[in-house]
Amino acid sequence: MMRTVELPLWFFVLIVLFAAVTFASHFLFPSVRWFFRRRLERAVTRLNERLTRPIEPFKLARRYDMIQRLIYDPEVSEAIAAHAQKEGVPENVAFEQARRYAREIVPSFSAFTYFSFGTRAARWLANALYDVRTGVNNDTQIAKVSADATVIFVMNHRSNMDYVLVTYLAAQASALSYAVGEWARVWPLSRLIKSMGAYFIRRRARGQLYRKVLARYVQMATQGGVTQAIFPEGGLTVNGKLMPLKMGLLSYVVEGFDADGRDVVFVPVAINYDRILEDRVLIAADKRGDRRFGARISVIMKFILHNIWQRVLRRDARFGMASVMFGQPLSLRQFGPEGPIERLADKLKSRIEDVMPVTFVPLLSHVMLNATGPLNEAQMVQAVRDLLPRTGGAVPALRKGDITGYVARARELMAKRRVFLSSDDGWQLAEGERALAQYYANSLGEVEDAQVDTSQNAARAKS
Repeated sequence: MMRTVELPLWFFVLIVLFAAVTFASHFLFPSVRWFFRRRLERAVTRLNERLTRPIEPFKLARRYDMIQRLIYDPEVSEAIAAHAQKEGVPENVAFEQARRYAREIVPSFSAFTYFSFGTRAARWLANALYDVRTGVNNDTQIAKVSADATVIFVMNHRSNMDYVLVTYLAAQASALSYAVGEWARVWPLSRLIKSMGAYFIRRRARGQLYRKVLARYVQMATQGGVTQAIFPEGGLTVNGKLMPLKMGLLSYVVEGFDADGRDVVFVPVAINYDRILEDRVLIAADKRGDRRFGARISVIMKFILHNIWQRVLRRDARFGMASVMFGQPLSLRQFGPEGPIERLADKLKSRIEDVMPVTFVPLLSHVMLNATGPLNEAQMVQAVRDLLPRTGGAVPALRKGDITGYVARARELMAKRRVFLSSDDGWQLAEGERALAQYYANSLGEVEDAQVDTSQNAARAKS
């Protein structure tokens, strides 16, 4: 018992390391996790006191626990068995496939990342690139929604900046959980996006097993009260128009709705810009008839960083106005979940159109497309004034109501891009830029077309 035992040094070091790891995993790590967990819970409690819609426990659950809950859900289990039978594979293989889907979908939300980094970065970036405007009734629309209801923001999708804008503007209400497409599944962007609470979706997935796993996650999050944001057009609009809403995520929400449980309230959100960073890429995709967007992330980031640097140097390099308007909320309980999903989609699309922001580059683009000849500055302003009553949507609040100044700013933005050209006779649309002007004009929706008669406008401007 008391004899000395000789061990090789490497074996002794291995024993010490094993003992240290065992001690840490059984005693130290749980204590550290408990310490930080308690601090996080207290921080979230303080955060919830200032949020209009507090963060629900579902969103704060551990990612591992959510994955386990999802893959052992009875409906997912039935889908696993059906998939195994259809494909002729063992059920354990189908189960592992479902687990991979769940890991891909379920986010790892971090309140610290979202509010300490995400919302601040979103606010700074949005204001660095745009003159951000919101509807005067945005806060009122959110206040109408019952505190017990699950809020789902249903938005049109014009640019990848949509995520940044809405995250910034909804920061006082709650933490949003976005449905994000395959474009964001690149490291390290994917890790950041998941920590912000977003969940990835495969828009072209056709397998029933994948759809069931995704559907059950969306339904669990909705039942858990998670505030969500979806782009039901199915991707960026390539022609500037608001496209028909797709039924995928909307149908998952409706199918999982329990009339005796928590209500679901859809908040329509309309977004519009004076300049969309990806406009030429989207127009090219529309011309080809596909959705293969050729812009590389490195090119986009270089472009954004250049303009941010101009902003740091106090050179106003912003791209005009970016506006976000909230529409009239729609309660699923009052609307009736038993009706056709197409009727719900049409209603939401109509409410988005009702509050679509009317910004000045689209207005001026429409004017130039319908002009019968060159326009001087006074004619441009008068044509925009005449056009405003004929547009749908909503005009953002204007500082001092100076339409002349906003028209001049829009003209300058398009002149820098050589879309509008100046001559001795006035301003006109550049040859070959009609597609770009039409892209922006399309955001106004259905507008009563009227040619701009330059002689009549000149006489009116003089009078």
